[in-house]
Amino acid sequence: QVQLVESGGGLVQPGGSLRLSCVDSGFNFNIYWMNWVRQAPGKGLEWVSTINSGGENTYYADSVKGRFTISRDNAENTLHLQMNTLKPEDTAVYYCAKSSYIWSPWPYDYWGQGTQVTVSS
Repeated sequence: QVQLVESGGGLVQPGGSLRLSCVDSGFNFNIYWMNWVRQAPGKGLEWVSTINSGGENTYYADSVKGRFTISRDNAENTLHLQMNTLKPEDTAVYYCAKSSYIWSPWPYDYWGQGTQVTVSS
């Protein structure tokens, strides 16, 4: 049974940092692309970042480039998102998502339950 469990969200002041984690089980984690997607209050889903299976290639939305870093620990089946210089507009529920195929980042077939990130003074 595939499970993706996020953690690390919380309340942080503008300019602060958070590190999200997503522990995965039930599938061969180290052969799939993995992703972070977020949903701000009252808005649709927004892609944030993607990492390939080996961790060598990373991709970011323009809105987070230079501030967020995606990484993975294949030995621990864990995906991370280091978020620095947070802004109020980063407030959202953050989801990790598993890519359906090993040769492509899209589409996604499994999602975590989400973790809330709130950036406010």
